[in-house]
Amino acid sequence: MTKAQHFEWLLSLADDALILGQRLSEWCGHAPALEEDIALSNVALDLIGQSRAILTHAGLLEGEGRDEDRLAFFRSDREYRNLLLVELPNGHFGDTIARQFFFDQFAMIRYGHLAQQTFDLEIAAIATKALKEVRYHAAHSADWMIRLGDGTNVSKTRIQESVDRLWPYIGECFEAHPILDAAITSGAMPDCKSIELTWKESVSAVLAEATLILPTDNWKQVGGRNGLHTEHLSYLLAEMQAVPRLHPDAKW
Repeated sequence: MTKAQHFEWLLSLADDALILGQRLSEWCGHAPALEEDIALSNVALDLIGQSRAILTHAGLLEGEGRDEDRLAFFRSDREYRNLLLVELPNGHFGDTIARQFFFDQFAMIRYGHLAQQTFDLEIAAIATKALKEVRYHAAHSADWMIRLGDGTNVSKTRIQESVDRLWPYIGECFEAHPILDAAITSGAMPDCKSIELTWKESVSAVLAEATLILPTDNWKQVGGRNGLHTEHLSYLLAEMQAVPRLHPDAKW
């Protein structure tokens, strides 16, 4: 893996966590129950913390003087490498839980591999810490999938609709990409197919307990890894980056 490929790969890891963390932070003060307000806010903080660590590492690798703040607040949407899934609007509570469930299962597998690889020892250390957090996230979102799916007729219908609506964005998690291919060749990441198979086994088990149906449509939305995003990311970044861009030299 070249230095440039290594940097882009780190951005993809960090951007997934940062954008989803920013999305979840929008629930602060708006969740359907106080316990969930606190839970979703804590998950958001964990994700942003993971992103900060990876962006700091990426900035040092790049060697251009960009720290975590510069990389987070002064890149355009075309420079972001996150999955389309994580930038989608929160929707209702079920939409957020379904999105979180799908991503948590993916993140748990990915961090598990990253913690064991030896290509990038700094990422291995970050992943080891993040894995402890993501296991909690995955348990939380899986529990809610079961509660909503095996609950009332209304909750079951709505969470199934959320699953079906988000499904076209799942395939991108396992889509081949030059940067990911370089990470696989270097030994930093396992083959996409093996991750997908493990992910489907875990997801299918939870959905079965939730009495929900796993969609079979293979059509997928892609483009996030190449900087081709939905219009939603531009609005999210405009809000997230407004203050740093208005006062770029401000210090706390």
